[in-house]
Amino acid sequence: MSQVADGQRLFVGGSWVEPDGGRYAVVDPATEETVGWAPEASRDQVHAACAAAREAFGPWSRTSPEERTAVLGRAAEIIGSRFVPYAELAQAETGATTGTARAMQVGVGVARFRRYARVEPAEWAIPPQINEAGPMGRAGVMGALAVRQPVGVVTCITSYNNPWANPAGKIAPALAMGNTVVVKPAPQDPLSVYRMAEALEAAGAPPGVVNVVTGGSTAVGEAAVDSPDVDMVSFTGSTAVGLRIGEVCGRSMKRQLMELGGKGAAVVFDDADVGSAVAGIGTTFSFYSGQICTAPTRVLAQRGVYDRLVEQLAAYAGRLKIGDPRRPDTVVGPVISAAHRERVESYVELGRKEGAVLVTGGERPPHDRGFYVAPTLLADCTNDMRVAREEIFGPVVVVIPFDEEDEGIALANDSDYGLIDYVWSGDVARAFRVARQLRAGGVGVNTVGRNMEAPFGGFRKSGVGRDVGSYALHAYSEVQAIVWPG
Repeated sequence: MSQVADGQRLFVGGSWVEPDGGRYAVVDPATEETVGWAPEASRDQVHAACAAAREAFGPWSRTSPEERTAVLGRAAEIIGSRFVPYAELAQAETGATTGTARAMQVGVGVARFRRYARVEPAEWAIPPQINEAGPMGRAGVMGALAVRQPVGVVTCITSYNNPWANPAGKIAPALAMGNTVVVKPAPQDPLSVYRMAEALEAAGAPPGVVNVVTGGSTAVGEAAVDSPDVDMVSFTGSTAVGLRIGEVCGRSMKRQLMELGGKGAAVVFDDADVGSAVAGIGTTFSFYSGQICTAPTRVLAQRGVYDRLVEQLAAYAGRLKIGDPRRPDTVVGPVISAAHRERVESYVELGRKEGAVLVTGGERPPHDRGFYVAPTLLADCTNDMRVAREEIFGPVVVVIPFDEEDEGIALANDSDYGLIDYVWSGDVARAFRVARQLRAGGVGVNTVGRNMEAPFGGFRKSGVGRDVGSYALHAYSEVQAIVWPG
């Protein structure tokens, strides 16, 4: 593949820097072949990147919103002009199907740069207040203005399941608000993020505004979090890692934006459109091969629809073509690595030992190469099983029966997570009534679709804060009040 970048270097302070720790192989999950080589940064190099971002912050934060958004707009055009090779690279790194790599990875990445290439007001007036007596003992009218100010240097630690949309969703709003960034991509697929940095450099981002450091060791991420030059950490990944990052941030009061794990409940009532529910839940089997925190992996089915739902989900899973993601008829590609495949398979076996019924899947697809997992359905589960409580992050769905509405709500809320839940019902009033009682950052009513201006984030151990749309601009800013006598 001509676009694969062997011998890549770190991007620090506007320069491409040789890594202190050498390079490591990036592996194609579908072929098990080496895609390219990524640089291994040292702790000192990560701190140098943070220092470069600190130095660049003052000048960048003082540029006009129009100047900053123009850089993002030009970056979107550059990425769009290289759409196909970038999608091929993302596919090689992640094992995504062609449609996913193009539309949901690079396509969404471009869309996010374009979204934040739009100038939005960064200040708004607050209605004047009449004070009975101010600090000086005199009554008077006080005017006020709320102003969004940049946070400073933001470390962006991104997930492996989408090396374009996830980094773009952090970098673009952070830069639009006048922050500078240090990006630490997931070690499994960092090459696409370097292409993004090249596009931003070509678009006119000044030296130090965007920095990229990579590595397969945890030391790289730790250094990007604990640097005294970092003001905020934006992290997408597992809850376990998020908790550790939160502890480090708490010691110096660094701002946090955390999008962590999920175990989305899909509450399906007797009057639901079963076909629609199956199609929505079935995306767990195919979309990123279940490696997505928003997936409806925990199905709560009312008794009257339970048998039909299990039967149709099993049939749906059985129809999905598993194999080479570059083939146009492939629906389910590989998971990210051999280690992750073993993890997913261990959960399936655990479910059987816990008493779940393996309806379909569970076996390893007969491919000579690639890290494939068959779409798997576990029925007759209970909510105390580990397969129902822990994030598997693969093409595995568990189904739990319930009787009454209140029971379904209670089961859905009995979770450590609370990212996105789902409700399927023919009674729209009931669906919205139930949605408002679910302890989740988002709820889909008769859909797994998303509105890309709606706030995104989770309750409980699914995260801290909200982003997407205008909410991301708030997430990457501090709000300042300016008050004066009227």
